Amino acid sequence: MYTTKFSFLQNLRPDRFFLLAGPCVIEDETSPLFIAETLKNICEKLDIPLVFKGSYRKANRSRLDSFTGIGDEKALKVLQKVRQEFDIPVVTDVHSAEEAPMAAEYVDILQIPAFLCRQTDLLVAAAKTGKTVNIKKGQFLSGEAMGFAVEKVRQSGNDKVMLTERGSMFGYQDLVVDYRNIAAMQKFEVPVILDITHSLQQPNQSSGITGGKPELIELIAKAGIAAGADGIFMEVHPEPQKAKSDGANMLRLDLAKNLLEKLVRIRETVTAFVD
Repeated sequence: MYTTKFSFLQNLRPDRFFLLAGPCVIEDETSPLFIAETLKNICEKLDIPLVFKGSYRKANRSRLDSFTGIGDEKALKVLQKVRQEFDIPVVTDVHSAEEAPMAAEYVDILQIPAFLCRQTDLLVAAAKTGKTVNIKKGQFLSGEAMGFAVEKVRQSGNDKVMLTERGSMFGYQDLVVDYRNIAAMQKFEVPVILDITHSLQQPNQSSGITGGKPELIELIAKAGIAAGADGIFMEVHPEPQKAKSDGANMLRLDLAKNLLEKLVRIRETVTAFVD
């Protein structure tokens, strides 16, 4: 597969997928450690490679009074602590070329938000850090169009690039997942991840707070694993209703084990019938 380029995938079994999971944003100094420990225990039992996800700052907010973070350096140090204490890689978003080298000092993977996936200077800056770059597909782009983003990273001297499907805009306030994008993006010979929580967002609500349909997370995830997604991305929180960002589409942390067990069984079944 792609394991020679990505150290965290060295032990990925053919009948498994990898997981990027964690809270939407680093809200404090303690809850990320609890979430990371819980996820690691689950993933070790299921033999799923885990990458801990957490945004150190949320730049794309609907309202000026929305929570954006606890401070850049403070949040990045929390991510670094997760990385060191639990010996798992971590991923965070970057929003400008200037942020990339700073964040790269603390994390293993730099993630490009969907709405910035065509920003050349950001992609080049992330590539030049030498870190793995995960590019989320813009809600306004086809899977085929993401080849240009991949080439910007590769032509900048970095072949450690991944792509994430997170739904396509359907009208003004809804998203749909086109599972054809998984196969389309895999043609670029990169790992393709399905974001099973942001794909269920309902953006642009009149309240200024993004809505969601978390009751469909399992449905989206099952279909993605059956369609051959290499990895799954999901945001989890012990109490989504109290989350400071994207709570409306998060998976409750205590539901993660049951969902992942089901996804493992689906992947094992699908793999058994592949020639």
